Amino acid sequence: MNLKDKVVVITGAGSGIGAATAKLFGAHKAIVVVSDINLESAEKVASEIRDDGGKALALATDVTQFEQVNELLQKVIAKYDSLDVMVNNAGIGGKQQAKTADHTLEDWHNVIAVNQTGVFYCMKLAIQQMLKQGYGNIVNVASLAGLKASGNNLSYSASKFAVVGMTKSAALEYGRKKIRINAVCPGFTHSALLEQLLAASPDMGDKLKRMIPMGRFGEAEEIAEAVCWLASENSKFITGQTITLDGGTSL
Repeated sequence: MNLKDKVVVITGAGSGIGAATAKLFGAHKAIVVVSDINLESAEKVASEIRDDGGKALALATDVTQFEQVNELLQKVIAKYDSLDVMVNNAGIGGKQQAKTADHTLEDWHNVIAVNQTGVFYCMKLAIQQMLKQGYGNIVNVASLAGLKASGNNLSYSASKFAVVGMTKSAALEYGRKKIRINAVCPGFTHSALLEQLLAASPDMGDKLKRMIPMGRFGEAEEIAEAVCWLASENSKFITGQTITLDGGTSL
């Protein structure tokens, strides 16, 4: 995959899938903008990329704030004069696992703000820049929960179904403008979200693995490989698609 000197912005890149993706882009010699609400975490990832000989810049961004997303992209464009790849990875889960009637308003508003509205803000502004420069590539990190029913987690499921829908709609709108937009849909993958789920009960890990034909959880690096591939010219005839990485859970 030739990603050398591509300007790549990744949200939620301070940990988990975002961090693994940032490091892999760095290994492929891209110019990586590591964005996260936690600047310390973002700088740690950026520093690791630079220590390995890559190019990386850390910037703090709360994707629920339109002005902060705009500031992020304006800084990137002012410094690098382009935005080749936008990876919308920032995401959270609800604090409680509850059925729809018991779902808290706090969880609904918080999860939708980050996972759905945040992706919209990033897509809107990234596409505006990509239209100006005549090309671009967006990869959204959705979820298996955006493709099939997920009980006791309505806001998360709703937000991820929305990401899949936004991906397809925007890909349809901008395909003729040389802007490709795709999504990855990870299943149970080692991350902060999975750790939160595993903490619900001592045997939760075994229960979940029994649902996965491959019998294991995914690794963040495996999701990162798919993101980088979608961002590269190796997938240049692919747009509006969801790549499911779930060890067979959806079968």
